[in-house]
Amino acid sequence: MSIAKDRIILGIDPGTSVTGYGLIRIKNNKPELITMGVIILSKYDDHYRKLHHIYTRVSSLVKEFEANELAIEAPFFGKNVQSMLKLGRAQGVAIAAALAHGLPIFEYAPLKIKMSITGNGAASKEQVSGMLQKILKIPQDQMLPQLDATDGVAAALCHYYQSSRPKTDSSYKSWKDFVANNPKRVK
Repeated sequence: MSIAKDRIILGIDPGTSVTGYGLIRIKNNKPELITMGVIILSKYDDHYRKLHHIYTRVSSLVKEFEANELAIEAPFFGKNVQSMLKLGRAQGVAIAAALAHGLPIFEYAPLKIKMSITGNGAASKEQVSGMLQKILKIPQDQMLPQLDATDGVAAALCHYYQSSRPKTDSSYKSWKDFVANNPKRVK
């Protein structure tokens, strides 16, 4: 089994009032927390200034921590169309900032992130935060009151889990088909 190269994943939980972020380092195929935090946007009245601030801050995080990949939570489809549009814009500028630095982008649905961290797609933000604290051995004094920060970490860790899975060839229709086409791999 080959060990994946060391890398740094920036996870983003986009929001128009608070955007959460977390950075994890994958070293010797083990994840460790570098930092997590929030970008507070409620102090800006103008939506476009909020977007500019998200872009600037994500860009600075990529540079400061030399991130290699961006994992971002996909917008949740709610009932309010205006909120969805604003959230989509926040996600878009975070993606644009990462793309400006050449990072590959990986997007995950909230359900997928929760499922990969807790095993339950309906888990609460508190449950996700608690599992992250255990998995990454985060001391209590480093936990932030804003759960958007741990949601950013969760997006990064979800990406690590998804990208660490062995690749399979989906052209096989059954185990029998796989065995027939791979006699040296199966004894």
